[in-house]
Amino acid sequence: MHINANFAYTMLVKTFGAAVHGIHATIVTIEVNVSRGIRFLLVGLPDNAVKESQQRIISALQVNNIEFPRHQVVINMAPADIRKEGSAYDLPLAIGILAASKTIKSDELDQYLIMGELSLDGTLQPVKGMLPIAIKAREEGFKGMIVPKQNAREAAVVNNISIYGAETIKEVLDFLNGDITIEPTIVDTRQEFMEQIGLFESDFADVRGQESVKRAIEVAAAGGHNLIMVGPPGAGKSMMAQRIPSILPPLSLHEALETTKIHSVAGKMGTNISLLAQRPFRNPHHTISDVALVGGGTFPQPGEISLAHNGVLFLDELPEFKRSVLEVLRQPLEERKICISRAKFAIEYPASFMLVASMNPCPCGYHNHPDRECVCSPGAIQKYLGRISGPLLDRIDIQIEIVPVPFDKLAGSAQPEPSSAIRERVMKARYIQENRFKETRGIYCNAQMSSKLLRQYAQPDASGSALLKNAMQRLNLSARAYDRILKVSRTIADLEGSDKVLGHHIAEAINYRNLDRDGWGG
Repeated sequence: MHINANFAYTMLVKTFGAAVHGIHATIVTIEVNVSRGIRFLLVGLPDNAVKESQQRIISALQVNNIEFPRHQVVINMAPADIRKEGSAYDLPLAIGILAASKTIKSDELDQYLIMGELSLDGTLQPVKGMLPIAIKAREEGFKGMIVPKQNAREAAVVNNISIYGAETIKEVLDFLNGDITIEPTIVDTRQEFMEQIGLFESDFADVRGQESVKRAIEVAAAGGHNLIMVGPPGAGKSMMAQRIPSILPPLSLHEALETTKIHSVAGKMGTNISLLAQRPFRNPHHTISDVALVGGGTFPQPGEISLAHNGVLFLDELPEFKRSVLEVLRQPLEERKICISRAKFAIEYPASFMLVASMNPCPCGYHNHPDRECVCSPGAIQKYLGRISGPLLDRIDIQIEIVPVPFDKLAGSAQPEPSSAIRERVMKARYIQENRFKETRGIYCNAQMSSKLLRQYAQPDASGSALLKNAMQRLNLSARAYDRILKVSRTIADLEGSDKVLGHHIAEAINYRNLDRDGWGG
């Protein structure tokens, strides 16, 4: 019987990694075949960063006195039709090569999912997207994961799978050979979540005066309504916006995992952070590009609107943003998700956020100021306001004007209400809404109500209807303001614990449409 002479030198080994697309992971099988020859071949749609892994692997092995096999190495990354990106495959590629050349044992490799970037000295560097990868590894029934130590706590949020954090490739090799033991990383997710849930750097107790604005912010937080604040420089718009997360209801564990997953994919998780326990607050600069705001790019990444998922997106000086940037907000504000479509793929990111915006009333900032004179012409003011389109303004429920705080209030001894007291009222109102919409899929707060739900839950009494009709006629409110006023009045009623929408609820809601008049916008 004739036996191929090359057969004895052929060794095929499989290791397992993962590719992240959107906020979900796909298992990647790395097949390594070492046989006679001298070439190194890497196939399976790798990008340049993956192809460059050969040099990093060779250097890491040399520094640790491990010989790279002097044979032909053929590596396939399956499924071969999915593009493999980044340096996170260095470790599984290196382990596969060493196992195929019989430098390390390969008996248990199929039980581990391995990810990590290699430095030239063999040190492991953290990688993006570890949380969705860990979730996928558990789904696929892997016994454990071998990851860089900096990523271990993030991956260990996922239970029922052992997470082994290593600092060097030598440590990984000794572990797989059974020479050392690495203790799995254990994270008590619920305990850590509960410890961090109420920690805030900013508090409304620091804000003096502006009681009417704080009330509007409380209503916005209670119903999940979008909010815009208009006022001169120094009135406290940014200061109050930064404190909004401190009065929003705490994240549920499910929301925290979903939010952490997005930040993990974007590489925004800090070192050794396991779970985001507070609602995100994103404050992009007005020079931001369309792609940076909504996501996408050559190698698609979540944008600011997805990083603000389950939290607050704050756009300071709204008219300074490019018109095209603001217009791309319209779809995610309605659908609470963003779909990025390209010729070869489509990725969907969640984007359920509370939009908070601020702006000056005119280019100089002092239009309607009680003490300072505005130097802008009526045409300049109208042009400035016209940068905010009607359709975008249509999606902002609460529009409030701010005036500077008088000196006597700034210097007064009265102690402002803390965030904890406001948050308690907000949570009670949200609880009412959760019960109201528990049978309605995808609706969690008043801001998400459809016209049908408005007719069902937000119909005002006779005095409220008369007041609303009068306001529509006398104040020249647009037709689009009608639904917004009803939504906000429903939230005001919830804060009061009222089953019905009464006249004074409608009156307060009308007061929050300061900008929705004839002549506003473009």
